[in-house]
Amino acid sequence: MKGVLYVVATPIGNLEDWSPRAVATLKAVSVVAAEDTRHSGRLLQYFNITTRLVAVHDHNESARVDSLIERLEEGADIALISDAGTPLISDPGYRLVAAAQQAGLRVVPIPGACAAIAALSAAGLASDRFIFEGFLPAKTVGRRERLQALAMEPRTLMFYEAPHRIAECLVDMAAVFGDERRVALARELTKTFETIRQLPLAEMRDWVAADPDQQRGEIVLVLEGAPEVTSAEDWSEADRVLAILLADLPVKQASSLAAGITGLKKNALYERALTLKEGH
Repeated sequence: MKGVLYVVATPIGNLEDWSPRAVATLKAVSVVAAEDTRHSGRLLQYFNITTRLVAVHDHNESARVDSLIERLEEGADIALISDAGTPLISDPGYRLVAAAQQAGLRVVPIPGACAAIAALSAAGLASDRFIFEGFLPAKTVGRRERLQALAMEPRTLMFYEAPHRIAECLVDMAAVFGDERRVALARELTKTFETIRQLPLAEMRDWVAADPDQQRGEIVLVLEGAPEVTSAEDWSEADRVLAILLADLPVKQASSLAAGITGLKKNALYERALTLKEGH
């Protein structure tokens, strides 16, 4: 019998969120592959789990895959965990899981906490269609380029962001998506200072900038998608009108006037105007 690779979600804060099945799995396997053995060691100790830990992180995953696959082939069960939440979601583990699948080994998810999904569930924004973008580039130029590529994305967007970059990130989002696009900030989910608030981007930018407490901890941003335009003909006419108006007017005024002329939504036209202006 070959071994099983279990992909086990861990708590993102509140330890009571960890399922009995997850604890039992980690007690039963031969090895727990952890992103940070020191961090995970404390978690396992709290739950009286004495299974041996090995480190599998961004810097050594490629080197560790072969030996772990070999152990699975020999019949050992292995559990993969990250520091918090579901492995592989902006965390290591993809190479190991891919190798196990390619080797025909059984991979079993043990579901649990995921900060992105927890944030989406409480954000109050459309959740029927969404995309997860992980962390944005750390520098302003790269960040704005990535955001610009997403300006017309109609699905709800989710991002992780570092606390020391959150204020700058919101400045860039407001510049690219417009002041009125709504965003939810979910911070320190399941922890003592949990904060979930939804505001237009300009208001969120100003609120976070004025309150240093909102620039701490683990942060998820859930951003409203762009309004969908019904047809290519609508865009063609909108582009023609915007091009005329942008020759003499700033983006905000041009998009507002274009909304009255075309009957399309001002937010969508504002983002279209930004794209057209960037193109010039």
